[in-house]
Amino acid sequence: MAATLLVNGLASALPMDGVQTSELSARIPVAFMPASSAFRIWRLIYLGLVAYALYQALPAQRRNPRLRSIGVPFLAACLANMAWILLWRYQIIPLTLVAMLALLAALIVLYRRLRIGRSSPPMVERWAVNLPFSLTLGWITLLTIANVAVLLRFWGWNGFGVSDAAWLMAVLALTLVIATLAALTRGDVAFLLALAWGLVGVGRQQTAATPAATAAWVAVGYVLALVVVSLLRGWRRPAPVRTV
Repeated sequence: MAATLLVNGLASALPMDGVQTSELSARIPVAFMPASSAFRIWRLIYLGLVAYALYQALPAQRRNPRLRSIGVPFLAACLANMAWILLWRYQIIPLTLVAMLALLAALIVLYRRLRIGRSSPPMVERWAVNLPFSLTLGWITLLTIANVAVLLRFWGWNGFGVSDAAWLMAVLALTLVIATLAALTRGDVAFLLALAWGLVGVGRQQTAATPAATAAWVAVGYVLALVVVSLLRGWRRPAPVRTV
């Protein structure tokens, strides 16, 4: 975890050609890419992961079965995250997708082992463990889709002659399918909020008053509606079996 923070800090402190890591996507512009300001969510994610690191280090948590089960995938996620930062910084685009897919896979394994949305750990554990990993998975899910788009543009793919706006709407539809499944199967509000934040960034990248911009903002509204539905369902349904 400390190494990941160090690599990210150095990448931000030593911008490449005067450009921050979050702004390098402008060199290969794609429609489905959040505005550089959206990448500030990493600050919240890393803050949450620091909280997790401190919480799992407490003597009382050394035998916590939930935390012990995620040690390997968490390490894999940190390594993949560092690899992606370095590959992205030096614009080795094909390998960035490999690192991103490895990061996504590690987070999915971790998420499933924590049984987020299907178990009821103590409140402090929800904030220190569930919340940061839900936010991370939501954000990385969206970035994986964006990374695929960047790689296709890097390879010169012309989208079979279909316009960028049409492809953007198709990718937005895919994102909404993922959001709907997450809401129905997990009711994970943090995951949905991370997706919504990323979609806000996508909307801000679009030219005002275009169908693509409208579609992006409609997608934001849809995901926020899923957040409300998930909150209502969470209040009404019986609590899941508590894990210790």
